[in-house]
Amino acid sequence: MEKNQTTRKKCTVSKEKIVDMYNLGNSTLEIASLANVSDRYIRTVLKEKNVIMRPNGSWKRKFHVNEAFFRTWSSSMAYILGFFFADGCIIRNQQSISFAQKEKYILEIIKESLDSNHPIIQNKETKVYILNIHSKFMKNDLISIHGLAPNKSKDIKFPEVPETYLSHFIRGFFDGDGYVNYKSYFVSFVGGSFSFMDSLKLNLETVGFETNFTEHENCFRVYISGRKSISQFAEWLYKDSSIHLERKYKEFQKEKLHSNLLQNKIKTHKNALEKRRRDNI
Repeated sequence: MEKNQTTRKKCTVSKEKIVDMYNLGNSTLEIASLANVSDRYIRTVLKEKNVIMRPNGSWKRKFHVNEAFFRTWSSSMAYILGFFFADGCIIRNQQSISFAQKEKYILEIIKESLDSNHPIIQNKETKVYILNIHSKFMKNDLISIHGLAPNKSKDIKFPEVPETYLSHFIRGFFDGDGYVNYKSYFVSFVGGSFSFMDSLKLNLETVGFETNFTEHENCFRVYISGRKSISQFAEWLYKDSSIHLERKYKEFQKEKLHSNLLQNKIKTHKNALEKRRRDNI
């Protein structure tokens, strides 16, 4: 066998799933990307399974979305834009954008907010859920208005976010690329772009938070730490929140539970002292 002979990639999606995804409206290019094979292989599988192929562009008649969504600021738009900066992807060879998350319900909320009926699919190997949105206008708006581009992670810049919506944008980015540990009173953000992360640090400091910034081999991190700082950060981050990841929100709520428990202990202790004082009279 010659050394330069091409080795066929291993398909990560079953043939039955390929057929199901195509019938749900996913394009052969999308399925090929998800399955780690070529578009030609996907078409071969569909032909083998006697699937009637759609004309090119027919998905436009099947799916809908609010294509002007990223043109007007709102709390939900700011959150979803921030989430996209963390866990979104502009597909280079298609008029599409893609969201990815391990927690499906947040994609369901985003899908509803976008007024979309595009399907949410799951990569069985990585367990990640994916929402692909077909929209030339939405893709162009993310590029021309908000400065995103394919392969964005190393080069993105912090967008111009109105002050009113800054907490919502940062909450979206935090839900995608943030971490909180209540026991350590510690919050961090991670990203691959120095420009974006440095601007994130400056924006957080502008609204009153002390931060630390560290550089690592493949990423940059911004930290907020300290019990009081974390409590104030959570109050700011979730004020007027309509969308958030419940898992991270509940981690912040441990501080309130701890404070309530502490107050109850103090109250019980004071009542016991008062009772002993009366008994000794």
